[in-house]
Amino acid sequence: MGRKLTIEPVTRIEGHARVTIHLNDDGSVQQSYMHVDQFRGFEKFSEGRMYYEMPVITPRICGICPVSHHLASAKATDRVAGVTPPRPANLLRELLHMGQMIQSHSMHFFHLAAPDLLLGFDADPAIRNVVGIIEANPALALKAVALRKYGQEIIRLLSGRRIHMHWAVPGGVSAPLKEADRDTILSQVDEMISFIKEGIEVAKGWMAANMDVITAFANFPSNYLGMVNDGALELYEGPVRLIDKQGGLLEEFDNQDYLDYVEERVEDWSYLKFPYYKKMGWPEGVYRVAPLGRLNVADRIATPEANEEFKAFKALSDGPVEPSLAFHYARLIEDLYAAERTRELCEDEDILSEDIRETPTGVTGVGVGCIEAPRGTLWHHYWTNEAGVIEKANLIVATGNNNWAMNKAVDSVAKTFVDGNNLTEGMLNRVEAAIRCYDPCLSCSTHALGQMPLIVDVLAPDGHRLERFQRD
Repeated sequence: MGRKLTIEPVTRIEGHARVTIHLNDDGSVQQSYMHVDQFRGFEKFSEGRMYYEMPVITPRICGICPVSHHLASAKATDRVAGVTPPRPANLLRELLHMGQMIQSHSMHFFHLAAPDLLLGFDADPAIRNVVGIIEANPALALKAVALRKYGQEIIRLLSGRRIHMHWAVPGGVSAPLKEADRDTILSQVDEMISFIKEGIEVAKGWMAANMDVITAFANFPSNYLGMVNDGALELYEGPVRLIDKQGGLLEEFDNQDYLDYVEERVEDWSYLKFPYYKKMGWPEGVYRVAPLGRLNVADRIATPEANEEFKAFKALSDGPVEPSLAFHYARLIEDLYAAERTRELCEDEDILSEDIRETPTGVTGVGVGCIEAPRGTLWHHYWTNEAGVIEKANLIVATGNNNWAMNKAVDSVAKTFVDGNNLTEGMLNRVEAAIRCYDPCLSCSTHALGQMPLIVDVLAPDGHRLERFQRD
């Protein structure tokens, strides 16, 4: 029996996780796992609440992407109430979603992923962070801050709050967009597009110089899943497309019917479930979502500049683009799409309309809401009694869809880069970076106080500690 390495917590992600790396007697990696030890519980304690409370309750799941849960929940409550929001309300909801995409994708690339890419996986941990990015390239860092601020301002101007908003309601939204606020959003969008394009050039430059790393780093085949609209990338509303490892179409189904296609597996070493395509079964039916998944299933992007980058992305492979590090490039392409789509939405003549809500008159008893969150496809599903009280709730959270992929990436990178006989901090950082490719949001509603140092214990076969590595 060999040793076990533990990385706890994984850094530069939303939420908390640990990784265990099991070594053979010769120091090589036998198997690695990513453990999510937090219990969420939102499905259970939603029971007994009125259905129209859910768009207010569920954003508390996540402090980073509350918009995604807010909108998925609102779409589910539309169905429970049996109402269809007016077109202006859907435009406004989508605009809120674009603000969320811009702030989340920009934050991840520039603040969480860039320290590894621009400073190096083996850089001193004291500088391998956002402060190091600021020191290395202050102009780029300021543009990254501006992008996140812009996305957050779109959210605030629409909903009145940057997080945990009370704006989308069954049948629409509770307040229209003011003309002055629309003009503020439009006045900055071209500059934000230029900042994103600069980020894309940074990413492409790094990729061109590091193709050997990209090829060796968590590069594996899988199925892919994401929303489309007439074959184009879609983030707000549309059918869900599932393709196989070669890029062939497996399914394209109404997002309301997800239970006919998606099933979840439970493992005893993680609270995070493992979704898969039920017709293939486990583990053949596992898939990847989020930017890499969405771009792999799409045929095109409906905005011009993002579509040009999409063509370059597709040219990376004859079939699906497989390397996990390609997520970062795909994420920036979606960022560009979200900014272009923001401009389109603000220029739509209905965006300032006050026809923003259809009043509910009854209860159907069931509703499904689906949206493409920054981290992947998100489903909210509610069942109620005749009075509209929630009797059961089912949530397939975006990051959960990538749970198998994150574990696969961790295991792949550990087996490729970790040498248990000559352990370095940079080796362990590569394992963490494999998770960061997927930008997981494991439980952002859980907050920790004080320091959370990275501690790696090297244990002997009998369990006693041989050595400890600690990052303060």
